[in-house]
Amino acid sequence: MKKVEIVLNTINDVKEFVTIVSGYDFDIDLVSGRYSIDAKSIMGIFSLDLSKPIELKAHSDSPEEFFKEIDKFLVK
Repeated sequence: MKKVEIVLNTINDVKEFVTIVSGYDFDIDLVSGRYSIDAKSIMGIFSLDLSKPIELKAHSDSPEEFFKEIDKFLVK
């Protein structure tokens, strides 16, 4: 499992992010405070506080390609 922080500033960012995440068959979770949701759930994402960075957990041994695709959302 690999953890990073992401930011989703606009509705279009959320839609693009969910489209990318849905293309992968491993589990991806978003954690904000005490809430943990499936990153493939657009409704779940909108239930989080998007005004600050969100922790992303990718449950894969080799998520490199995934992280390249979501690079623009990563907190650096």
